[in-house]
Amino acid sequence: MEQTIYFEDYEIGSVRESIGRTITETDIVIHAGQTGDFFPHHMDAEFAKTTDFGRRIAHGTLTFSVAVGMTANLINPAAFSYGYDRLRFINPVFIGDTIHVKVTLKEKRENPKHPERGFVTEALEVFNQDGKLVLVCEHVMSCLKKGCC
Repeated sequence: MEQTIYFEDYEIGSVRESIGRTITETDIVIHAGQTGDFFPHHMDAEFAKTTDFGRRIAHGTLTFSVAVGMTANLINPAAFSYGYDRLRFINPVFIGDTIHVKVTLKEKRENPKHPERGFVTEALEVFNQDGKLVLVCEHVMSCLKKGCC
């Protein structure tokens, strides 16, 4: 779906939530192949039994990628992703865990280099099926202002 949302239209404190997505062994194997991260924490069940977690864990970057994808349900031609800040892997995600994402609009600020745009910051929180926080980060978007361009 496409919807034009300008800088002025974003409301601090607004919240949206994704549906759930189960992380599978296939997700982990494909992500390892794409990134080259074949560390035994992700790939070796016997090794993983010797870790504090006792079983294989999903790559943090896999959890991040899936979570970001889960929030991308709207095409906004007035905005683009400027980047992600303060990424933290709070708790592990295991094969079979179902994650969902809560996005809260945290901040709006001017862009000093481009006055026709402003920055909008969203706080992303990723939870597992038990409501346990597994990942946090901030998504910064660059958004056009009304009447510019």
